[in-house]
Amino acid sequence: METPIPPLLFLLGVAAVAATMRAPLTGVGPLIPSIQADTGISSTAAGFLGTLPLLAFAGTSPFVRSASQRVGTRRALIGALSVVAVGTLVRSLPGIGFLFAGTVLLAIGIAFCNVLLPSIIKATVPAERIGRVTGFYVTVMGLLAAIASGVAVPIGDALDGSWRASLAVWALPAVIALVLSVASRFAARANRPPAAGAHSPRSVWSSKLAWQVSIFMGLQSIVFYAVISWLPSIVAERGVGEQIAGWQLTAFQVAGLITSTAVPILTRRLPDQSAVAVIASLTCGAGLAVLLLFPSMSWLAVTLIGLGGGASLVLALSFQSLRAHDAASAGALAGMAQTVGYLLAAAAPLALGLLRDLSGSWRLSLTVMVTLTMVQAVFGHRAGRDRHLSPPIDAEHLPTKGTPA
Repeated sequence: METPIPPLLFLLGVAAVAATMRAPLTGVGPLIPSIQADTGISSTAAGFLGTLPLLAFAGTSPFVRSASQRVGTRRALIGALSVVAVGTLVRSLPGIGFLFAGTVLLAIGIAFCNVLLPSIIKATVPAERIGRVTGFYVTVMGLLAAIASGVAVPIGDALDGSWRASLAVWALPAVIALVLSVASRFAARANRPPAAGAHSPRSVWSSKLAWQVSIFMGLQSIVFYAVISWLPSIVAERGVGEQIAGWQLTAFQVAGLITSTAVPILTRRLPDQSAVAVIASLTCGAGLAVLLLFPSMSWLAVTLIGLGGGASLVLALSFQSLRAHDAASAGALAGMAQTVGYLLAAAAPLALGLLRDLSGSWRLSLTVMVTLTMVQAVFGHRAGRDRHLSPPIDAEHLPTKGTPA
């Protein structure tokens, strides 16, 4: 009989994996001015550096579920963490080619973690605790992401101004998570084969609810990755120094930690999260509008964007488990949501950088982002309803909590 993993050890494993899922990416934004000065790449090319991870997420996510079924979830997770560590180091080698190739490699590893973790949580955690555990890993992920943004420039300065060394240090969390995953039974329950009649990846793509979850995931990702990529450049255009810009990016993420922690607690007894998703989306829009219309109030702007973004992120990830019937359908929904979601988000850093180059300022880009948050509110309302994916095959006549979609 399988011995269950102790809850504290499981949470430690969740935290270790979550620590690798954003920090290697969020530490790049504050270093963009240094990277551009050192390599001579344009704003559009720098935006492509922010787009590459999202393209890798979108291109990799559809294959994660089938790969994990072939080799087992635990082995897939160990392999993913190894790829994150190697890719982070490759990205730090001299040469622009290594910068871009390493970014793709580490993003492929993160994409596996993105899809595997909701499935692991669904397989291991009671339904009533899914939101809280998701909020916990989002908080850890956001905390390390915020730290990475804040210390990126100081670490580079401490290491003789080396932005490459500043990027390389984020291989350490992946190594720690790798050691813990090898040494523990983390993800053991998710290794079980899917039940008969479970959702296939193809069947999920025909679900209206799955599309609503996926598009909400994409729209909130657009805001997050656009801010991570370009906030330092946006505020620098208004005379804010590089280190202050880095700390404003940290403030954006710290504000997100507040709501990513609070929302699961506030909504744990609410089967319907529609109103919360709408409020979160419009809060992001309000912050972006402040940045557009009142640029001197950038601290207020980043706080509002962070509060709305943190709530939106934890909801987007929770929907991938809450709207599913079991671990297999959670994996299929997560694969679809992250494929569609990151494909939508992938164009944002590049497109916004291109608009900046063409228009000569960030006003047009910010206007587009404000508009997108309004669309996000519509899809958040639909994805937040108390519904599940329609029961597949033989399970379709079984009673379920919530209304099938």
